[in-house]
Amino acid sequence: MYLVMQNQYVIGVDFGTDSVRALLVDTQTGQVAGTHVHEYSRWKQGLYCNPAQSQFRQHPLDYLEGLEASIKGALANALTDVRPQVVGISIDTTGSTPGPVDETGLPLALRPDFAENPNGMFILWKDHTANAEAEEINHLAHHWDTDYTKYVGGIYSSEWFWAKILRTLRVDEAVRQHAFSWIEHCDWMSAVLTGNTNPLTLRRSRCAAGHKALWHSEFNGLPSNEFLTRLDPLLGGLRDRLYTDSYTSDQAMGTLSAEWAEKLGLSTDVVIGIGAFDAHMGAIGAEIEPYAFVRIIGTSTCDILMAPNEEIGHQLIRGICGQVDGSVAPGMLGLEAGQSAFGDVYAWFARLITGPVRDLLGNEAADTLSRQLIPYLSEQAAQLPVTEKDPVALDWINGRRTPDANHTLKAAMAGLNLGTDAAKVFKALVEATAFGSRSIVERFIEEGVPIKKVIAIGGVAKKSPFVMQTLADVLNKPIQVAQADQACALGAAMCAAVAAGVHPSLEAAQRAMGSGFDAEYTPRPEQVTVYDTLYRKYRQLGRFVEEQFTHAQALTEAV
Repeated sequence: MYLVMQNQYVIGVDFGTDSVRALLVDTQTGQVAGTHVHEYSRWKQGLYCNPAQSQFRQHPLDYLEGLEASIKGALANALTDVRPQVVGISIDTTGSTPGPVDETGLPLALRPDFAENPNGMFILWKDHTANAEAEEINHLAHHWDTDYTKYVGGIYSSEWFWAKILRTLRVDEAVRQHAFSWIEHCDWMSAVLTGNTNPLTLRRSRCAAGHKALWHSEFNGLPSNEFLTRLDPLLGGLRDRLYTDSYTSDQAMGTLSAEWAEKLGLSTDVVIGIGAFDAHMGAIGAEIEPYAFVRIIGTSTCDILMAPNEEIGHQLIRGICGQVDGSVAPGMLGLEAGQSAFGDVYAWFARLITGPVRDLLGNEAADTLSRQLIPYLSEQAAQLPVTEKDPVALDWINGRRTPDANHTLKAAMAGLNLGTDAAKVFKALVEATAFGSRSIVERFIEEGVPIKKVIAIGGVAKKSPFVMQTLADVLNKPIQVAQADQACALGAAMCAAVAAGVHPSLEAAQRAMGSGFDAEYTPRPEQVTVYDTLYRKYRQLGRFVEEQFTHAQALTEAV
């Protein structure tokens, strides 16, 4: 039985790539009572990262500082009588973002001897240093009695749990000696709030386990120790120091510890929900329904679908980022896809232009240009005609996530001439990200998964009408933009409301707390036909680049 009281509040915490934001929400109306965003100080300085090597690490101190600052900030904005009414907190994070921990669940980077060692930190989702290890996992899985990649599209990615662990163990002897276990960011943050970070007893996210760690009930959990040991003896025995069960985000991790209750000024009765990845909780916040295609559009994209298990649970969808029972909502099969770069493509182009300005004219001029550049280019590009002779680009500047993950691939552009200016290049890059989106949509449809509507959330969806109109034209589908500025944090708040017993289901929480949609982009028929032709050119360019890259790799290996 669920007892509903007036003025109950929950907090959704969303850990993004650059910052963490907290949202204090009324459980009955969805009204936001307070919010706060905290930027990671070490990440902002570029510490522990090497983009040229695709190394992206984040220090757990950034996370701890952000957790406290964002929640305190959200509560500070609220009325004084709200704090005692907070009943639940749930957290979403990027993923797969695993980190090594000791026997107590303390991340190694929080120990003095690992404080400056990137391998003792959390390995951010877009870190691609484990490309070779991912290939080894794929090769072995495809020749093993059980293909452990069958529920993740048949291809394991270097962005995911096991590949990152294996590479780290291979390159860092100190981590090998001191890492008792490994934990996803979303699991660790939730566990921190409860005070129980013991890696053997804390509850692990179904979302993270199924999509990134090859967990499935058919396998009795994670891949067998025999498989992992054959992959590399360094992984031998690690399975026993991880977990067997996983839990959906409507369930509770525990209650707020006395330490964190004192820090935050909250009760120890506050329920802490099971964590999940940002895209999946974002889809909940965007009011996902069966066969809705939710695009979380930011630096990268993550695309989420869900469907009744009884309708498509028997199908194996090729080339996606996994199909997991309950990764979004209990009783539903959650399907994930996405692009490794979306907004990052535009940011790269902006840096290409502003970098020399910074060197030659100084920071003030470069900062002014940086603020104005993308809006200006968007305005100019929107005025350009769309023709079949336009330049065509690939969106693989950070590799390809889906369909068919391959993070060794690179981007390319064709059709340039002396008349190609910055606006035309920017237009081609925006179209490339839309074409990459279309290839994902087509893969789902080819595999028998219908898409009945498209919903968009995230910074790009809210801020760039040019990008969104281009996407609608390329997909030839209307796109609704969720009204919530912080849909991921709102989805986390909805999960917290269910975990705390305020609402009986996520669907009920969505009905009570959802904020609807504030924009819709419809395809322009005259553009759709031209984009069909340009999309075919995108596919041709992609096949050519992939074939040449594969050929070059083969020659290198032969030498």
